[in-house]
Amino acid sequence: MKRGFPLARPGMRIGLLGGSFDPAHEGHAHITRAALKAFGLDQVWWLVSPGNPLKTHGPARIEARLAKAKRVIPDPRVVVTDVEAKLGTRYTAETLEQLQALYAGVQFVWLMGGDNLVQFDRWDRWQTILEMVPVGVLARPGARMKARRSRAARIYEAARLPREKARLLAGAVPPAWCFLDVPLNELSSSELRAQGLWRRGDA
Repeated sequence: MKRGFPLARPGMRIGLLGGSFDPAHEGHAHITRAALKAFGLDQVWWLVSPGNPLKTHGPARIEARLAKAKRVIPDPRVVVTDVEAKLGTRYTAETLEQLQALYAGVQFVWLMGGDNLVQFDRWDRWQTILEMVPVGVLARPGARMKARRSRAARIYEAARLPREKARLLAGAVPPAWCFLDVPLNELSSSELRAQGLWRRGDA
């Protein structure tokens, strides 16, 4: 394995939670713990991105965001990584293609909040993502019903696993996705920035 990349063995079930984590907060930790339990995952990797193509303003320095994320969830099952910066990828589909090539035999599951499912059809090659890996969607405040009625959810309704089969998701043949209703945590990165609790310029 390349230097600085997470270690994983064939057969492991690993959730991938991507984002700018600008900053990471308890809301991220909350859905991560829920995903580990509900989907029967061995690990979750937080993919701290160099930048989000859908956002107009750049995030804080990646070193600061990585450090903050590690403080938020000091759990041995959670790996905080800048693997996307190391791979030189900008879009999720590219990242997944490279990770699958590097980690043969690992069962990856893409994790996202329900707020991301609402706009998922705006992502680059979003249908390719659904055809590559199973997707676990976790409820986020204000997006429950919008997520369930989103364009992506409607198009791939036949591929949705019911909640009681969530633990089968990692081993499912794509396209497969599962919507997980979890107790909601209202924290958001944008709210923390608005309150002055995370200043990009100082980070």
